[in-house]
Formats: sequence, C-alpha cells, structure tokens
Amino acid sequence: MLDDSRRKTLTDKMFKEEEVGSGYSNTLFVRLVGLRIVFTNVDFKYCIFDAAYLRNCTFESCDFTGCRFINSNLVGSAFNGCKFDYATFEKTQIDTDILESGCPSSENLKLKFARSLRTNYQQLGDAKAANKAISIELKATEVHLHKAWSSKESYYRKKYKGFVRASLFVEWLEFKLLDFIWGNGESAYKLFRAVFLVLLSITMHDVIHYGDPNMVSNYWASFIKSPQILFGINGTSEYSGAFLALVFATRLIMFGFFMSIIIKRFNRR
Repeated sequence: MLDDSRRKTLTDKMFKEEEVGSGYSNTLFVRLVGLRIVFTNVDFKYCIFDAAYLRNCTFESCDFTGCRFINSNLVGSAFNGCKFDYATFEKTQIDTDILESGCPSSENLKLKFARSLRTNYQQLGDAKAANKAISIELKATEVHLHKAWSSKESYYRKKYKGFVRASLFVEWLEFKLLDFIWGNGESAYKLFRAVFLVLLSITMHDVIHYGDPNMVSNYWASFIKSPQILFGINGTSEYSGAFLALVFATRLIMFGFFMSIIIKRFNRR
C-alpha cells in the first residue's frame, strides 16, 4: 500500500535572515537562494536541494541526514557540527573542508559520504578534491573492514556473522595487500616501492642459486642485473622456466597497475 510522502516543494525561495531552530524536513528546495546566512540547529532531514545557491553561509549543528544536493553551489559555506548521515552530492560545488568537518563518525557511513563527494568532485573535474575524498574513503574502508571481522561492537557482531565475517577477513587481507602494493590504485610511490622489493627478491634468488652468498660484490652485481631480468631484456637464459614465468607474470601485473594509476589520474582532469 502506497501513501503520500508529504514532501513539500518550495520553488524560487530566498533566506533573508538568520534561521534558528527551524524545521524543513522532507522538503524539496528548487532554486533556493541564501547569501551569508547563519543557520543554527535547523532540521533539513531528507531534504532535496536542487539548483540551490547557498554561498558563504554558516551552518551550526544542522541536521542534513538523508539529504540530496543536486547541481547546487555551496562554495564558501561552513558546516560546523552538522550531521550528514546518508547524504549524497551530485554536481555540487562545495569546499573540501566538509571532508574534515562533516564526515559521519561511523566508518561505514564515512566511507559512503566520502565516496559520494569523490564522485561529485569527479563530475566537476576537480582532481585535487577528488584525491582528498579518495584518501578519506580508503582509510574509512580499511577501518570498516577491520571492524567488520574483528570488532566486538554489537553493531558489527549482529550484522556480520559466521561465513560473512570470515569473507570480510579475506576482503580485509586483500585490501591491505593491494594497499601495500599500490595504495589501491592511488599511490605511484607504493608501486615503485613494490617494484624495488621485486628487484631485491630477484637479486636474492640470483645470488643464492647462481652466485656466492658469501661475496658482497655478488649482491651488487645481481642487483644491477635484476632490472634486465624483470623486463626480460637479456641474461635470462640460465634461469629455470618456472622462475622466468613468475617474473613475466609479475612484470605484467606491475605494468597493469602502473597504467591503471596513469589512466585514473588523467580521467580526473
């Protein structure tokens, strides 16, 4: 059985003075305007802001639970102590300060909040802001996955049980491994570090199986030769087929990760 949602629609309205303790929950604002207005303890739960213009406003302890911001301009506005649980953003201009002052406390809600803002900034072509949102999203994801399988908090124990908990442990391990290798697609530095560790592994293999571990000069010579082995340039005929196959697979994976990072960076511009 369907019932009326009782959503109010306010079109082409403008805030002219300070708002304190007002209630606008479940309202659709179309082309709402506000400039340098202070909002204190205002209830905006489940509101939709479509093409709103709220520049340089200050929101103190306001509730934006379940709100949607679409094609709006919130540049210069400050949000202090506001609640943004389940809020989403689409093609909305908003300062990145909200990632520090507006993130929900719960990790699962924080990652969804950061993900929505990351998508929003990507839609606007703001690469720097999108990178900041991704950083917060990845940190929140790691904490959420860890708590999902290890935390004794009632929320996690009731929601994740048995096999689901075990699968989340595996997912967390995969997340940590990929984070170490290439920062889950966001860190060229970590990828180059992983390549350096691969070169060290090749060096150790070469010294132990084809050199003299007691001679320091062998380590240096093998390390100099390791990039040639990794990239299959020359000097690989003496190695076993299994070892060369492993090196080849590693080279393809590392190259794929590198290209993915490059493509991601260009796609955000």
